[in-house]
Amino acid sequence: MADTTTTTFSLVKPEVGASESSWGAKINTTLDTLDNLLDGTTAIKPNMMEGQWQVGGVAVTSTAAELNILDGVTATMAELNLLDGVTSTTAELNILDGVTSTAAELNALDGITSTVAELNILDGVTATAAELNSLDGVPATLTGTELGYVDGVTSSIQAQIDAKASLASPTFTGNPVAPTQSAGNNSTRIATTAFVEAATPYTAQTVKGMAKMWVSGGNLYITTS
Repeated sequence: MADTTTTTFSLVKPEVGASESSWGAKINTTLDTLDNLLDGTTAIKPNMMEGQWQVGGVAVTSTAAELNILDGVTATMAELNLLDGVTSTTAELNILDGVTSTAAELNALDGITSTVAELNILDGVTATAAELNSLDGVPATLTGTELGYVDGVTSSIQAQIDAKASLASPTFTGNPVAPTQSAGNNSTRIATTAFVEAATPYTAQTVKGMAKMWVSGGNLYITTS
């Protein structure tokens, strides 16, 4: 019976009862081959079973498909180590699938304390980066209710305020309207033309001559000419 070889790496198996003067050399060659396979000198293609191999005593449970995701990754060890301690689930990490943001853009999220629910508010947002960047500098104390006050505003708020009359010594144009006070009202309220007409019903009559009225010593005096 002649020597045989192993199936995968063709290691020589000396014939039992033969190779009396050569079995030692054959074994030494096989050991050198194994050494090269184990130290990386010769490339190997291990067929390891899922969940049956360990790294540093920890069982590796990733499937071949999951490990193949790393194929072509150019991230450095330091960059990959950023994932150390990440508690996101596979589903949560898969949200990044197809993301085209740069590392610098993603780093803008560093320190954000928003909850998932708060970040989900952005779901469906069609604003451009430039439009979202307009929020840069907005006070952190600004509430959603306060932002809601500008809903529907179509022009400069300050310009609209400036167009309003001031409270102190306002100057009106056009035909300003005011409520007509009840008859006999004696206060600092505005007297409309209707109020004056009702209080002085004879102002529309033709008056000839002149009348002079004054009060003295509690008496009312009237003279005409």
